[in-house]
Amino acid sequence: MDVLEAIRQRRSVRKFDPTHRMSEAEIGQLMDHVILSPTAFNIQNWRFVAVQNRELRAEIRKAAWGQSQVTDASLLLVFCMDLKSWDKSPERYWVNAPAHVSESMVREIRHFYRDDDMLQRDEGMRSCGMAAQTAMLAAKAMGYESCPMDGFDFKRVGHLINLPPDHRICMMLCVGKPLADAHPRAGQLGIDDVFMQDSFPERGI
Repeated sequence: MDVLEAIRQRRSVRKFDPTHRMSEAEIGQLMDHVILSPTAFNIQNWRFVAVQNRELRAEIRKAAWGQSQVTDASLLLVFCMDLKSWDKSPERYWVNAPAHVSESMVREIRHFYRDDDMLQRDEGMRSCGMAAQTAMLAAKAMGYESCPMDGFDFKRVGHLINLPPDHRICMMLCVGKPLADAHPRAGQLGIDDVFMQDSFPERGI
């Protein structure tokens, strides 16, 4: 599917066929594309948990206030961020670069993120957001629909997936075969409402 067409057609779907399963090859194909998503300094600070266990899915559904897509979707992905990825052997992110480039980037990475907890978290949110968009468009191109989610108890889900202390959850994504079409778009702002040239307009006094 053409990328622009995938963007136009992608919608959030909440009713999935609970009998459908994605093959391991399909999940691998999806994730092979997701990990091509960009990250600052190439720190690849996203981590993805594919929840396959049915009992665990049922517990996560409880933590998501009973939303059926958690258990009915073919694939449930929890998008997590490693807040300290910048300090975990960052030379591996530049292993294929010339030595002087790698050394310089490692210095820059440590200088940029050290002692700034909010920046580390913000960077993780940016990275996971871009990866989630890649996942949704890739799923669409593969013939699947998806549903991004932030309506759940983050702390409870973190406990259920054994989230490490230096990680945080960004969101979840359900992927699968839909049982019903998405609702019509509820209301789209016009381009003039959200797109500006050079700056925001001056406020009147």
